[in-house]
Amino acid sequence: MEITVIGHWGGYPKAGEASSGYLLTHDGFNLLIDCGSAVLSQLQLYIKPEELNAVILSHYHADHIADIGVLHHALLISKYVNGYNSNLPIYGHTYDQEGLKVLTYKDITTGIAYDKNDQIHIGPFKLEFLKTKHPVPCFAMRVTCNDKTLVYTADSAYFEELIGFSKDADILLSESNFYKGMNGAAAGHMTSEEAGKLAEKANVKTLVLTHLPHFGDLNQLKAEAAEQFKQEIILASKGLKLSLN
Repeated sequence: MEITVIGHWGGYPKAGEASSGYLLTHDGFNLLIDCGSAVLSQLQLYIKPEELNAVILSHYHADHIADIGVLHHALLISKYVNGYNSNLPIYGHTYDQEGLKVLTYKDITTGIAYDKNDQIHIGPFKLEFLKTKHPVPCFAMRVTCNDKTLVYTADSAYFEELIGFSKDADILLSESNFYKGMNGAAAGHMTSEEAGKLAEKANVKTLVLTHLPHFGDLNQLKAEAAEQFKQEIILASKGLKLSLN
């Protein structure tokens, strides 16, 4: 299993980059987790849109789903220009029926519902979910493939249930939208210190800080997380590739 960071900014993308989007690949299967602003543009540096096998969304905030509409159009254009004839499944949670409804587009994509208690298989990946602490319903994801595990916190304030959910993960992809000492919980987000605390208590191997803020020195996030977590810490960046072998 390999993960490529397509976009890692919180709120909106930095110039020339993208907000939330992560490409998981294994044995030729391509699963896109979240599809935020400018993700489609950045995705094409690695694969064509029509090479996607599935998309799954953590929640329906724009920085996680803004490019779903342009993905629809990319596949529609490919249908007429290149003969694309597949129907792309796009998974979304059931807590926002209007958000789920727009995932289905013509004969190009089909929205598929998941719920908090589901355990689903998408290609070679097994996914489990945990409802997070965020202003709108949002789900963390635990992805397992060939005995390797990636946990994606999505957007969330820190809460104890994340520890068990993330237990012994090979990679913890944790949001870190605020710096140590700030009140991230009020906005439904974590601080760098809390991300480090989560990684340490969950005994993960590698912590990747993502959903990054547009202010301050990002290296400070890593230093603050390292006060809590003594293993490997990586700042998410455009095009970052990590393999779980």
